[in-house]
Amino acid sequence: MLDIFLGCLLIAAAIFNLIAAIGLLRLPDVYTRMHAASKAGTFGSGLMLVTIAIHAGEINIASRALAGVAFFLLTAPISAHLLARAAYVAGIEPWSGTVRDDLKGHYKDKQGHLSSDDD
Repeated sequence: MLDIFLGCLLIAAAIFNLIAAIGLLRLPDVYTRMHAASKAGTFGSGLMLVTIAIHAGEINIASRALAGVAFFLLTAPISAHLLARAAYVAGIEPWSGTVRDDLKGHYKDKQGHLSSDDD
């Protein structure tokens, strides 16, 4: 029964990683691609590490796998945010179908300093 459960977890992880890969290939701009990679990729990788932790049955392997999950959950959103901000400051335009750009006109210079409404 445990093997069937672990197999289902691995299939779910592979599906999320496949969705992330398809998102990287099919989505129109760097911002939406980053969203796909950071959300679906992190979840798929996290599921794979949880599967490894359960299957290993040893506390040292399980603790490393769960530490990897925590690392993914802590770093993926931050790195995606920083990459998106760097792309925006560098002048990479959002997709033409983007409905709203809340940052337009708020950067003072190419160094990435945000201006406030008081400036």
